[in-house]
Amino acid sequence: MFLLMSCVMPAALALPRQESVPGGVALLRLADRDAAPPRAWFQEKPVLVWQRGDGWYALVGLPLTIEPGVHALRIAATQAAPPREESLRFEVQPKAYPVQHVRIKDKRKVTPPPEDMERIEREQKTIADLKNHWRDEAQVDLAFALPADGPLSSRFGLRRVFNGEPRQPHSGLDVAVAAGTPVRSAAAGRVLNTGDYFFNGSTVFVDHGQGLITMYCHLQRIDVHAGEKLARGQQVGLAGASGRASGPHLHWSVFLNGTAVDPELLIQAR
Repeated sequence: MFLLMSCVMPAALALPRQESVPGGVALLRLADRDAAPPRAWFQEKPVLVWQRGDGWYALVGLPLTIEPGVHALRIAATQAAPPREESLRFEVQPKAYPVQHVRIKDKRKVTPPPEDMERIEREQKTIADLKNHWRDEAQVDLAFALPADGPLSSRFGLRRVFNGEPRQPHSGLDVAVAAGTPVRSAAAGRVLNTGDYFFNGSTVFVDHGQGLITMYCHLQRIDVHAGEKLARGQQVGLAGASGRASGPHLHWSVFLNGTAVDPELLIQAR
């Protein structure tokens, strides 16, 4: 069965904010509140489902590379007999992101020499695995708070040019803060991984459940360890300029169903 859904939410469901564009999130109503918890998949990856207000909703991460147009979410009733699947169709609107030029003093961080590529490729695989991590969690904390106090310096999706060379779009949100500024977990969760990465520097990954992962990069110091449970607002480290950074700041990424999405869509009203 195919149903065409609009990405419109009741006023009571103001968080997170939906923006059905490349790099955004689609919020889709799946079932009535008293229905059994449904399951959902987008592009063959499981999707976060939660109960709120008048029903069950899916929070779908949309890749920056997705083509505008109509797409389908596959859903299944967990207690239907016989098992029943449906496809919910929804529309993705186009969005053009601006270009940002960045000057990096360490040219090795822009065009790495061959001796660094083995490390970079190994780390890319690790990060891909972390972004796609899934842990069942009935109560996912979606009331996100900005993880550091400071102005937003580089927003999500910017088409970046380092030292005149085009690179991947900006996959997170940069907060301009001084070195040593406390960095906090945006929501309740569990530390998934910590480590030092070639581009990201000292980094913390936090698992919030059901494929919702946050990443905190360029830290000066890490204050948590893998497996540690975190409350919303708990300190995970201090901001710095480790890895590929033009100066001290926090780079914060949010991943849903394995894809980076605009973190501002999940932040509570400021």
